Amino acid sequence: MRGLVHLAAALDLPGVFDGGAFTALARLAERGGLDFVTLDDSFARPGPDALGVLCRVAPATRRIGLVPTVTTTHTEPFRVQAAVATLDWVGRGRAGWRIDVSVTEDEARLFGRRPTAPADALWREADEVADVAARLWDSWEDGAEIRDVADGRFLDGDRVHRVDFTGTGFSVRGPSTVPRPPQGHPVRVVDATDAHACAVAARHADVALVRAASPAQAAGVRHRLREQARAFGRDPDTLRVLVSLLVDLGDGEHAAEPGHGGGGPRPTVHGPLYRGGPVDLAELVASWHAEGVTDGFHFVPVEPRRDLERLVNGTVALLQHRGLFRTFYPGSTLREHLGLARPANRYAVSGAPAVSRRAS
Repeated sequence: MRGLVHLAAALDLPGVFDGGAFTALARLAERGGLDFVTLDDSFARPGPDALGVLCRVAPATRRIGLVPTVTTTHTEPFRVQAAVATLDWVGRGRAGWRIDVSVTEDEARLFGRRPTAPADALWREADEVADVAARLWDSWEDGAEIRDVADGRFLDGDRVHRVDFTGTGFSVRGPSTVPRPPQGHPVRVVDATDAHACAVAARHADVALVRAASPAQAAGVRHRLREQARAFGRDPDTLRVLVSLLVDLGDGEHAAEPGHGGGGPRPTVHGPLYRGGPVDLAELVASWHAEGVTDGFHFVPVEPRRDLERLVNGTVALLQHRGLFRTFYPGSTLREHLGLARPANRYAVSGAPAVSRRAS
């Protein structure tokens, strides 16, 4: 028997800088019990910093996962991991990190340090950043903070570990300046549509987003990602594969347009698009999930306020009524929502050498 479907949604509001608007959408998604929301970001267009916005949203929500896009190109790996860890602390274990790269010359000129590189090189760098981020998150063991005022000790130095990492274009010493996040590792999300991103998704992602216009296509991509994960020594059951779908739910209760519902959404240059009513979308979700071709869906509303409301009040409510989606959050962290275990600390297990510095 298959488990419950996983559902997520994008909060993208182009041209909007009001944090309250993002908070309102996140609360709506949380009312529907969605696993997480994403907020896209890019140096290529104007807009608020996604990670900063979700740090604002975190205290105003209680359960829903918060996943900003943070590029690994033109950014410092040490600062990226510290910022994502901070979001996990602010959100009490609800942070994710959508890993992406910056591919244009315009983005490179904003920083002026180096020209843009080919996509394969950028994703190799992203692979290294994802690797060192996990090492830095592990550089503080659980319980490393003592905060013993009487003895004047803040840290147990034996539980804080040096990270000496040299990548292709950067090096990191560590340890992190932020204690180990509540989830151990914030959830890493990768859009595996680009062929160069697939290896990063298979090696590091907890959630892979794929674009598929038919059940057969979704099944094929999911199978390939799981086999790649297995080849990297991972248990493929630790990878959730979600179909990312543009949704246009319109203004009325009407059947899906030909080519948009039933057999599957319509391919477009921006990805698969479903255009129809919430009822037919619920049927599509239920059908694909029953066939075992996906672990769930990541919805990208065409009209964010309208479509997210119709998604929560219509599609999600129908899936809950059919027993395919939860009616409440059984846990408090994003990992718990996704059915993923908290990772063991590699240094605690291996007994790696500790940083020699001990707080006095």
